[in-house]
Amino acid sequence: MTSAPLTPHNILQLGHGFWAAKTLLSAVELGLFSELAAGPKTVAQLRGRLGLHERGARDFLDALVALHMLERTGDRYANTPETDFFLDRGKPSYVGGLLEMSNARLYGFWGGLTEALRTGHPQNEAKHGGDDLFDTLYADPDQLRKFLGAMTGISFGLARVIAAAFPWAGVRSFVDVGCAQGGATVAIASAHPHLAAIGFDLPPVRPVFDEYVHAHGLAARVRFQPGNFFQGPLPAADVIVMGHVLHDWDLAKKKILIGKAHAALPKGGMLLVYDAVIDDDRRENTFALLMSLNMLIETTAGADYTGADCIGRMRDAGFTEARVEKLTGTHSMVIATK
Repeated sequence: MTSAPLTPHNILQLGHGFWAAKTLLSAVELGLFSELAAGPKTVAQLRGRLGLHERGARDFLDALVALHMLERTGDRYANTPETDFFLDRGKPSYVGGLLEMSNARLYGFWGGLTEALRTGHPQNEAKHGGDDLFDTLYADPDQLRKFLGAMTGISFGLARVIAAAFPWAGVRSFVDVGCAQGGATVAIASAHPHLAAIGFDLPPVRPVFDEYVHAHGLAARVRFQPGNFFQGPLPAADVIVMGHVLHDWDLAKKKILIGKAHAALPKGGMLLVYDAVIDDDRRENTFALLMSLNMLIETTAGADYTGADCIGRMRDAGFTEARVEKLTGTHSMVIATK
């Protein structure tokens, strides 16, 4: 039996993966999926609505068909069920805020990955003497609002899974540490009307959080508490949630935050951490490993971690039980009990 000849197909496809990524990011930037949410349209109609030049428009749309981001029947283009649900700006399920941030910030910064690998230094605004990621974002209200919306994009769907998978029935209250816009806070509180919730984040986040909570009719049960989680204690509750927080920081600060959670919880209380957790063998979760490289690009010392890493740090902080539960193909939650 002869083996198939070696070809460079997979190598070349991966090496040009940025072509497909930028095609999707540009479609989100143009509002293509929101435009098609009203119904199928022809190339000519979309050119007029989106301001596209004749030269590239058809190839652009057909590339999105080939990428399974659009459907085409005859000469009319339409959203797929997934893009209609997740990429229409008019729907609460919109996750495009994260892609908008990737397009506006990360796409360019990742061009410096080789330099980051050689130097260990961020490749964002800090590269040219600017402030670090969070100082930059929190200093500009418009940038902050976009960033907080992006965090909802990555957290809302995960939080809906957490709302269904975690044993909330015996819980009275939870704190969402680093709550951002409140996507996770709202998703969990909406699914469980008996819960009272606190969103904990820096003071500039309050108006964006309050607006989002009010829009979902949860102001009676969900409130914002301003604070810096490295300064002073965390708010007390039965459950403390940390989503996409630990990976922003170095090992020492990861341990500090886990220790603060332990101190704020009652006996029997639980810490719920969710992130793109790297598989323990560091072979399978490609997204999590690339996310860790993104932390290299964006932060001074942040990195993602394995489930075993997180459990070890939780036990070092005094938690008696800890386990990992998968949420999606890329994300897991690590649950520890005091």
